Amino acid sequence: MLMRQAVQEDALALMIAQGAAREFLARRATDGQGWTFCVRIGVTWLPVRSRREPLRRWASLTAVERFAQGLGVRSFLVEL
Repeated sequence: MLMRQAVQEDALALMIAQGAAREFLARRATDGQGWTFCVRIGVTWLPVRSRREPLRRWASLTAVERFAQGLGVRSFLVEL
């Protein structure tokens, strides 16, 4: 899957620290293998990407929760 826009982890951390990002969503990856984490910017949900991959995936929802908590996210939606 080709991602046109995505947010780098470092940029996401900065947006959270500045209060610019407040809505988050964890959803199943399109192929059903793992989870993705998205941030809402305006009306668009942008996925988180890693430095090496265009789309970061987590193996479990618990792993997404640990990632989000480490960034200071207090709550996020889950889409099954």
